[in-house]
Amino acid sequence: MASPRLETYCCPNQDAATQLVMNFQPEVFCGVCIGSSSVSLLLTILQLLPKKGQSPRKMPKASSSSTILLLISICDILGSLGMIFRSSVWLGFPGFIANISVVNGTSVWPSVFCVGSAMWIQLLYSAGFWWLFCYAVDSYLVVRRSAGLSTIVLYHMMTWGLAVMLCVEGITLLYYPSLSSCENGLEHAIPHYITTYAPLLLVLVVNPILFRRTVSAVASLLKGRQGIYTENERRLGTEIQIRFFKIMLVFVICWSSNIINESLLFYLEMQPDINENPLKNIRSAALITWIIMGVLNPMQGFLFTLAFYGWTGWRVDLKWRKREIPWESMSSSTVGENTYPSPVNYQNNIHDSKKIAATDSQQTDEAISMMSEGNTSSDDRLTRSSPIYQGW
Repeated sequence: MASPRLETYCCPNQDAATQLVMNFQPEVFCGVCIGSSSVSLLLTILQLLPKKGQSPRKMPKASSSSTILLLISICDILGSLGMIFRSSVWLGFPGFIANISVVNGTSVWPSVFCVGSAMWIQLLYSAGFWWLFCYAVDSYLVVRRSAGLSTIVLYHMMTWGLAVMLCVEGITLLYYPSLSSCENGLEHAIPHYITTYAPLLLVLVVNPILFRRTVSAVASLLKGRQGIYTENERRLGTEIQIRFFKIMLVFVICWSSNIINESLLFYLEMQPDINENPLKNIRSAALITWIIMGVLNPMQGFLFTLAFYGWTGWRVDLKWRKREIPWESMSSSTVGENTYPSPVNYQNNIHDSKKIAATDSQQTDEAISMMSEGNTSSDDRLTRSSPIYQGW
């Protein structure tokens, strides 16, 4: 799981709250992390692989939204691999891990492994948070016709730049001036926790607002497309709203336990003695949420693929051939050519106006299709009946 406690455990002089959770049944906890990460990793890869029986359709032009969704899944896969590797070493080499808490130990490799593995997990999941924020931004901008594939470069710069900067800054402040001196005061720990949870809280607070604005903009697009708001358009708007709701629901389920656990541990840290009997229930709650984190954090990868694409099935097609990318569920068609002749007479002007109107209509359709890609349950129904998709 992804928690700043993983980095603070690398400090020889650990605080009492970190010792409480990290020393609570470490074999069971590592086993839970390995099991949950392995299941999520296998199911996520299964979801992304092409499936047998898919009707061969013309491959549509990739959208920035579909690229972002794929990158979120990749971050989850790499984060799960880091958790499997870290927990496996903890279980397989207990003597090696025991040297982490030894001050002035003879070997630096235990500390290097502890810091390196914790940074890997934090960096990948933080990048996933930033990509999820970019997805909300991109969804809103696409509907407003202010984004496209060209903006993916800016998203890469923002996501990886901020993830690396915050991770390095938090680790540097935590371990300054040396690994043996960290956790000697809140001035070391608090900046590290802030840089860790800042992107998580950003997604929790800002993404619902952006999704709500996007749904409202989609409704306006659907109404403006034909001047009416039929049952089919209303159904498509509902599908998009449900899609955004499932994304946020998965995020809240997987990461709310982290916020609860960290709040409980900070409360315990402020007490003179965390082993006092009146604090027994709080200690128990902190340990329970700690185990829950080990289960839910890695499962984000698989649950996100369900929210993005739905269940894609078990029948994997391993034959290589040029086919539609599985996360692209709706194809777009080309309406005429994108070149317009010079107006030479009145009839040509009318012809050009019709082509421009058709192009605008196509841009609206593409913006809507980006919002609903992956919702294969309703794509065919809406394509056949909705006037938005007529002529595709």
